[in-house]
Amino acid sequence: MEIQENKSTLVVETRNEEKIKKIWKTAGILLAITVVEFIMAFTMGRGILLYGAFMALTVWKAKYIMLEFMHLGDEVKPLFYSIIVPLIFLVWLIIVLVKEGSEIFLMRW
Repeated sequence: MEIQENKSTLVVETRNEEKIKKIWKTAGILLAITVVEFIMAFTMGRGILLYGAFMALTVWKAKYIMLEFMHLGDEVKPLFYSIIVPLIFLVWLIIVLVKEGSEIFLMRW
C-alpha cells in the first residue's frame, strides 16, 4: 500500500474591492430602511397609514434581500416575479384574513 503525500497548497486571493463596496452599500440601504421603520414606529400614531407603510417597507426590504443575497438580481425577470408576486398576494391574504376575522368577531348576532 502506497502512502500519498498531501501536496495541496493554500492559495490566497486578492481582495475584491468592488464586492466589498457592494456588501457595505447593501448593508447601508437595509440599515436605512430599518431606521426609517424604527422612527415611524415611535413617532406615528397607530393606524392604517403606519401599518401600510410597514408592509410596504418590509416588502421592499424582502425584495432587496432577494435581489442581493439570493443573487436573483442577475437572473431573468420571470424568475424574480415568480417569487415576489406570490409574496405580495400572501401579504394581501393576511390583511384580508385579519380584517374579515375582526369583522366576524365584532358582528352581533
